[in-house]
Amino acid sequence: MKDYKAYIAGNAVEADEWIDVTNPYNGEVVGRVPSLGADHLEAAVRETHLSGHEVLSRYQRSEILNKAMQRLQDRASEFSRLITSEAGLCVRESRYEVGRASDVLQFAAMEALKDDGQVFSCDLTPHGKARKIFTLREPVRCVGSITPFNHPLNQVAHKVAPAIAAGAPTILKPSLKTPLTALLFAEMLYECGLPGWMLSVLTGPDAIIAEGIVRHPDIDLISFTGSEKIGKRISKEAGYKKLVLELGGNDPLIILEDADLDLAVKLACEGSFRNSGQRCTAVKRILVEKSILDEFVSGFVELASTYRCGDPADPQTLVGTVIDEQAAMVLEERVRAAEKAGARVLLGGSRHGALMEPTVIVDVPRDAEMVVRESFGPLAPVLAVDDLNDAIELTNSTAYGLSSGIVTRDLHKAIEAVKRLRVGTCNINEVPGYRIECSPFGGIKDSGLGIKEGVIEAMKFMTNVKTFSLPW
Repeated sequence: MKDYKAYIAGNAVEADEWIDVTNPYNGEVVGRVPSLGADHLEAAVRETHLSGHEVLSRYQRSEILNKAMQRLQDRASEFSRLITSEAGLCVRESRYEVGRASDVLQFAAMEALKDDGQVFSCDLTPHGKARKIFTLREPVRCVGSITPFNHPLNQVAHKVAPAIAAGAPTILKPSLKTPLTALLFAEMLYECGLPGWMLSVLTGPDAIIAEGIVRHPDIDLISFTGSEKIGKRISKEAGYKKLVLELGGNDPLIILEDADLDLAVKLACEGSFRNSGQRCTAVKRILVEKSILDEFVSGFVELASTYRCGDPADPQTLVGTVIDEQAAMVLEERVRAAEKAGARVLLGGSRHGALMEPTVIVDVPRDAEMVVRESFGPLAPVLAVDDLNDAIELTNSTAYGLSSGIVTRDLHKAIEAVKRLRVGTCNINEVPGYRIECSPFGGIKDSGLGIKEGVIEAMKFMTNVKTFSLPW
């Protein structure tokens, strides 16, 4: 077990009280972090706002991010092991996450070098003048970032890297279930030349640190990824400041009768079981046209049975644990409730501690809790639909609107789905969660405010546009 330090403006901080971080698979304590208080948050805000900080040039910001990308690649195995030990994600997933975080740093380094201004001539109408209007973007004074447990590195990178690229100082509050990777990432950024005042990482009770960040008058922007319940609470308590709320999802994979079934089966497995199903963009509902239902289910069960569940540290494991035993119990309860309502489990359905078996379940009622609410784990409920119209209406019937996927060879039906699905993303012949780290990402309804993440959009939101004009 290792003691990890939090950071106030780059300075390591310990505390009298500590918080243990345990491995979800075996319950071992893998590290502990200091339990900080309100005075530590005040110190972090104060250090961020101190005058006299040397503002980093675009080149300097890009160089720090490029160095961090290379350093992360060099230390990929170290970060992967740490993610697996504190989050219970299998090695395949933790390695993949390191690769994605590396991409975030690369794109942020590229965007840091780009000009962000516009020019408007003023002599365009009879009422104009011989002037030009210019715009530039200035970073907000302080970003408050609150990250979830399911992507201990990539979610942190998606908030911190764009902030660095934009020149916006950040106070980060990682999930107490997976804070170790965030602290190691911060150490690496300091080593790569990031000035301490640009980043503080605070660990401590949510009621003190997270809520303090949300309410603090000198934090201009809150970037939060997590549940819709907490997101809505933040929207009420944050006051007059910018909000990025990336919340839950109930994402469908729609499979039409003309689909490539081999592709559909593969996408259903990858979408449902990757990252132990703990992604807001994971496949939460598989909607299959009735005419191909039996054929799809047969192939799906066959492939899903190869997704080995077990020790996350074993390279042969494809599905590790969910975040803790309580989360697995909720998933198991939803499976049992669906069975009582007439659903049939064809594969899996049971848990062992925090391990939830990859589960294929059919004949699930449309009003079952499993498919109405977000089930954050490796559950794959299959629902029959009459046609595309039925699938679209069923997709739009829940409170969420994050992502979706549709498997079809018919371009007209694909375009119809893109136009009619009330979601932030619609991927054709791909899982709902597909994206690259610089593309816009975000949802509507209970999945978020419609404000996008992704490196480019995040940088825009972390800055304010200033307009000025000159005689010309």
